[in-house]
Amino acid sequence: MSGPPPAVLPVRRLTVLYDAECSLCAFLRDWLLRQPHLVPLEPVPAGSEEARRRFPGLDHAATLDEITVVGDAGQVYRGPAAWVVTLWALRGHRRLAHRLSTPSGALLARGAVLAAAQWRGARWHRGQGGAGQRGGRVHRRADGWSYAPDTGWTYRAPACPDGTCAPRRAPDR
Repeated sequence: MSGPPPAVLPVRRLTVLYDAECSLCAFLRDWLLRQPHLVPLEPVPAGSEEARRRFPGLDHAATLDEITVVGDAGQVYRGPAAWVVTLWALRGHRRLAHRLSTPSGALLARGAVLAAAQWRGARWHRGQGGAGQRGGRVHRRADGWSYAPDTGWTYRAPACPDGTCAPRRAPDR
């Protein structure tokens, strides 16, 4: 017989790691700060010295690829889950967060995250993204998806790091 189930840790505060040099990310940070909160949110620039000091165990390069939210008890949320928990912390958006946490809602949340990443990728390519200016290169994420302005989103399974697997294109919607 196994031991007792792990304790569920309450979330009393969330730190939102965001790309401070992305205009969309800065806009959303400001919007979040103006909303009434049920759980306090603290924005911290992703990859900053402050973020590295607070969360030494995080992959800080990955936090620049997609939104990452860290709970006060060490919970880490990335991508769509990070958006859902952030909305959950807001007084006026908790119901929406609950809807987005369902299987069908998760698809919508994932689509919103990919749309934001595509927007950011297009801005990098045009040279309007501050430190996000990556010389017009492809934006690659740790989960295998990459965005190139000339070809759009493609996926290469993480099990194919040598590039021998054929890439897939994301479906047009």
